[in-house]
Amino acid sequence: MQAQQNNGAAKAHPVFNNKFEIVKSLGEGNTSKVYLAKLIGSEDYCAIKILKEEFLRRDQDSILSVHNEITILKNLQHQGIIKMYEYGDAGTVVKPSGRVIENLVYIVMEFVQGGLLFDLCQSMGAMGEDAGRFFLHQMLDSVEFMHSRKVVHRDLKLENILVDDNLNLKLADFGFACYKNIDALQSYRGTMTYMAPEIKEGKQYKGTNVDMFSIGVILFIIV
Repeated sequence: MQAQQNNGAAKAHPVFNNKFEIVKSLGEGNTSKVYLAKLIGSEDYCAIKILKEEFLRRDQDSILSVHNEITILKNLQHQGIIKMYEYGDAGTVVKPSGRVIENLVYIVMEFVQGGLLFDLCQSMGAMGEDAGRFFLHQMLDSVEFMHSRKVVHRDLKLENILVDDNLNLKLADFGFACYKNIDALQSYRGTMTYMAPEIKEGKQYKGTNVDMFSIGVILFIIV
């Protein structure tokens, strides 16, 4: 490919914390926006999750969920769980126009090249029992480790599992997770189609059990 339009000039990107160049948006949810970023002066990529101001202003539980996610990720070092590199509440973005956005709450995490397990399932359709067994072993390994650290996810779904180019799975998005007191929970958390019946019915539930129910739904979709 020869010179592009604009006389071949490279497009300027926003800069985050004078350290990362924001390359593009990776997605957006109710609570945050996630961007692909590159460490300036290198070819090292990461994902930057920036919490939405309207979410943080909603109530005290919103702020608590962010603190929980950071605390949990700091203590979960496992090849099947997304790595957190850094976090803070004073993030700064400088736009190419020179406009500055300050005081952003953010989490910097590893970037997984392959994308979402959801997208893989969408493109492949039913993958059969061998694929189900292959992915189930990985999920069980990660979840067993997580549960051994007294952490439950409570929102396991295809959209919250990343898959790299070698088909290695990584659990992500711990916004609904909780830790320590995981055996007698009552909060309504999760995504309806993956949610254990005891949560839907407003009953007290065991966190490890609802995670396993969600894995059963995921396995059913894969197979």
